[in-house]
Amino acid sequence: MSRKHGSVSVVLGGQWGDEGKGKVVDYLAAKHDVVVRFQGGANAGHTIRAEGQEYIFHLIPSGILLEGKDCLLGGGLVVDPLTLTEEIQALKKRGISVEGRLFMSDVAHLIMPYHRLIDRLQEESKKGKSIGTTGRGIGPAYADKINRTGLRAELFKLDDERFKRVIIEKTIEKNRLIDSLYSGEPVSPNDLVDKLMAIKPIMGQIVIDAHSFLHDAVDGGKSVLLEGAQGTLLDIDHGTYPFVTSSNPSIGGAISGSGLSPRDCGDVIGIFKAYCTRVGNGPFPTEELEDVGEELRQRGAEFGATTGRPRRCGWLDLVAARYSIRLNGINKIALTKFDILSGMKTLKVCTGYRIGDVEVPRFPRDAATLERVEPVYEEFEGWEEDLSEVRDVKFLPAAARTYFDFVEKGLGVPIAWLGVGPDRKQTLNL
Repeated sequence: MSRKHGSVSVVLGGQWGDEGKGKVVDYLAAKHDVVVRFQGGANAGHTIRAEGQEYIFHLIPSGILLEGKDCLLGGGLVVDPLTLTEEIQALKKRGISVEGRLFMSDVAHLIMPYHRLIDRLQEESKKGKSIGTTGRGIGPAYADKINRTGLRAELFKLDDERFKRVIIEKTIEKNRLIDSLYSGEPVSPNDLVDKLMAIKPIMGQIVIDAHSFLHDAVDGGKSVLLEGAQGTLLDIDHGTYPFVTSSNPSIGGAISGSGLSPRDCGDVIGIFKAYCTRVGNGPFPTEELEDVGEELRQRGAEFGATTGRPRRCGWLDLVAARYSIRLNGINKIALTKFDILSGMKTLKVCTGYRIGDVEVPRFPRDAATLERVEPVYEEFEGWEEDLSEVRDVKFLPAAARTYFDFVEKGLGVPIAWLGVGPDRKQTLNL
């Protein structure tokens, strides 16, 4: 069957996550029929502000706020069904129904309470050498997936007796591991069965054959928006290993996590913040540890939507950004939180790296080298004007326009959207 090229758009984080993907997806979803989250778990959150209301999503694609849009949790995710149920119920309380609109791939893997426990025990055992996980069981669940011992969402399609038996057997198996490696307290198999049986009807309704669902949608002329969690620099294969997440928030993850073909993809949209942040441990060349970093944190409300953890803050890094652009084939950029820079006297943009007197020509992917680099900065005069009411770049203050033009030229890809505030209306379509 002939298929329309470009019916699938991909939204990717270009930095270390927290770039404002949720707002951009919410904005772009209006022009798409299906929104798909393709990787990660409940360790990443999206904050959306619309019509004076704030919504925080951990698993559900942010397109759920728009009527008539189908939303899918793709096969590349690891899903905590208990957290997902809480998120569904929270939306219903606010008058947003997901019935007939929210689906989950039958091959998405499940996070169980024993994954959370193992995650916490592993981090504690590393003492001062932890990588700074959120403790939500993401890594252990992905480890089970790779070890081919995980539980997939298709579990919820089993009859009740088989369902109970699989959960009990798997929990007993994990309790042996928890006891032998960490001397931890076991997870009660019966308690877990009771909790999962209570939500089985809800999960059973939303678990579908996602491969057929998505390909039928594209074949039928529908447009699909793929959204990732975290950012490219946290990619398990292409990020600052080992200080990375356990999945692929890059273009490869979009394909494997959705099951769609690369030929279906049109725009690959990279989201970059007008400055830079990182959560957890690991190298961060442009991090500001003193007053400037704290000022960016407070101005930008840089605290995790899921964990509440304060984010490390620093200047925009064009070296890292160009690496993300090249890796993902990004052809359009959304630059977010541009308004946060208003009122800062001096701005910096990293244009290169050095180690001593030696120039480092490209982004080093190994953490040890990246820890040693010193950023080379271009400095800019700041501006005082409030940008929240600006609706066209031609009305930006002169200093803001100078900064914008420099960043766009440095990225080498057109900036198609500019964020000047948290509300969906405060997005400039350029």
